[in-house]
Amino acid sequence: MTDSKPDVIGVIPARYGSTRLRGKPLIDLCGKPMVQHTYERASRARSLDAVLVATDDGRIYQAVKQFGGTAVMTPTTCSSGSDRIAYVLREMFDTDIVVNIQVDEPLLAPQMIDDAVRTLIEDEAIQVATLVKPITDPSDLRNVDIPKVVLDRENFALYFSRAMIPSPRDDGSANEWLRKHVYYKHIGLYVYRRNFLIRFSEMEPTALEEVEQLEQLRILENGYRIKCTITERENISVDTLKDVERIRELMKTQSVV
Repeated sequence: MTDSKPDVIGVIPARYGSTRLRGKPLIDLCGKPMVQHTYERASRARSLDAVLVATDDGRIYQAVKQFGGTAVMTPTTCSSGSDRIAYVLREMFDTDIVVNIQVDEPLLAPQMIDDAVRTLIEDEAIQVATLVKPITDPSDLRNVDIPKVVLDRENFALYFSRAMIPSPRDDGSANEWLRKHVYYKHIGLYVYRRNFLIRFSEMEPTALEEVEQLEQLRILENGYRIKCTITERENISVDTLKDVERIRELMKTQSVV
């Protein structure tokens, strides 16, 4: 651990053409676009020196500027959020550590960002870290929209999957499985050392990544390790219109507007 604090920025990749929910970053949530909620919550993380939105869409760029946020335009050729952030690092910003913050998580707790960043600050050997949470809802075990992860004894990821892992050999109910074993769901917030993220963006997509549609498998398939920080905080991603309504209700009841 170094004596001086490294520079840390949070980047929110945001594209308009989501395959399941077009225009997702601009969906109105209690009077603000989703991207604004995510930006404002990330800005409250103590570990971040700056927060910015990286987008290839003028509508998102203007929306961020309108609420006083920082936005940068990236090429339409960036195929993923990681590629978009890598472009920002190469062309515009220099930093020691970068946090990839998903735009579709408008209720993300700032402390979750701080917890994940702390993992890299406390151990200089770690190149990438992410968050995982114990699963408590049995229905999440079979939900392919919730990536699962298995960990080794030092909490490094062994594998990520949309399937239930580990898979019990014996028959039984999901409630029984949860009583016998801790299952973890992956929360898609990543913290990278700058040079590693650039290297990662230059790697070719891998077979397991394409089968599972989980980009983080590219890291494991290339022989690198991902440190997982366990959190008890819940987080909700917006993937469907049903999720949008759920978030709106939570914002109203929690007075988060």
